[in-house]
Amino acid sequence: MLTSTAFLVVMLVGVPIGLCLCVAAIVYVLASGNMVLFQSYPLQMFNAVDSYGLIAIPLFVLIGEIMNAGGITKKIVDMAMAFVGSLRGGLAYVNAIANMFVASILGSATAQVAIMSQIMVPEMEKKGYDKDFSAGLTAYGGMLGSIMPPSVMFVVYSVMAQVSVSDMLMAGLVPGLILTALFCVVIAIIGHCQKFPRSEPQTFKQRAATVWAAVPSLSIPIVIVGSIFSGLASATEAGAVGAVMSLLIGRFWTRRLRFSDMPAIMTRAGLYSAIVLFLVVAAGVLSWILVFGRVPQEVAGWIQTVAKDPVTFMLLANVILLVIGTVIDGIPGLIMTVPILLPIATEVYGIDPHHFGVVVVINLVLGLLSPPVGLCFFVAAAATGANPGRMFMVTMPFFLITCVLLVILSVFPTISLIFIG
Repeated sequence: MLTSTAFLVVMLVGVPIGLCLCVAAIVYVLASGNMVLFQSYPLQMFNAVDSYGLIAIPLFVLIGEIMNAGGITKKIVDMAMAFVGSLRGGLAYVNAIANMFVASILGSATAQVAIMSQIMVPEMEKKGYDKDFSAGLTAYGGMLGSIMPPSVMFVVYSVMAQVSVSDMLMAGLVPGLILTALFCVVIAIIGHCQKFPRSEPQTFKQRAATVWAAVPSLSIPIVIVGSIFSGLASATEAGAVGAVMSLLIGRFWTRRLRFSDMPAIMTRAGLYSAIVLFLVVAAGVLSWILVFGRVPQEVAGWIQTVAKDPVTFMLLANVILLVIGTVIDGIPGLIMTVPILLPIATEVYGIDPHHFGVVVVINLVLGLLSPPVGLCFFVAAAATGANPGRMFMVTMPFFLITCVLLVILSVFPTISLIFIG
């Protein structure tokens, strides 16, 4: 009780969530009177990041930074426009499809929303789309950044769950593709009802030129996902290859990137990676304290009185995770929930940890698009000037269809395990 109180107090004061967790662990040790635990405290912090798989995080972040600076994202948007831009609501389809491709490189929901908002929303406004809808759709597209491989959240989860990073990334591929398809269905329905505008059709020659210009950019996600799926490279190795490819394409193909830009790019990537890795350290300390205090066992006992089978447990977990995701960011949400819920899912109900990880991540990211916090909406609003509250209302169908997908995944786990050997 004292530990929980200490955590809430320091969090409400405004202390970063990683430090809150570390302070709460110290308070627990002091309250227990077992000072010997302080000898293990530094070791637990070190063990939390002593993982080869975590090297993938700075590499994936670096790829996103290079893409943004090198104009690679714009090439992918132009290619999507060539294929679906002439349909009714074409720019809305472009938004969803381009987000899917960009997600397979950036791997971060908030970073993706910030970048795509500046690219897509002004263009959609020019064509007559509502600004709040455009920004809201872009925010929902950012969900794919945490689901499609590579995903920083999946890397963090895989380390916490002690499963293969490559397998965890591939588990998100099919759900990510399904979610993209469902978003396109919603766009089609809304576009028909609201008479979305059409863009001017392109000639075959124009489309061919646009696709040719985007081929090198598309090779980045193809190589990353393909090398992981084929077993030719681990997620970390694929991230290194992707970083080199994005550097070469940005410098010699799009010619928007200069080698003199690299120090600033690497500094930004390093700062974000350091924040994520410190959260992983806090996760290791929290997991250690929770296990020592037998918290998972106590929670498991309560859940077993409510959920009698795996499906019921998954549906209950969906509600818990979504509520937590509405007030806590994605990676801190992982840190607070996985050490408690994962042992219950795997040991009590026999749920595959890869499948559980997909459901956890989608729920927590959906929470980023839900009141009262809605971080992705605020990121999109800051970039475009849209109204966060109205963004949530006009994009409610996307929220509902994502909830439907979560229920389907909870009932049919094989969807997320197709590519897991």
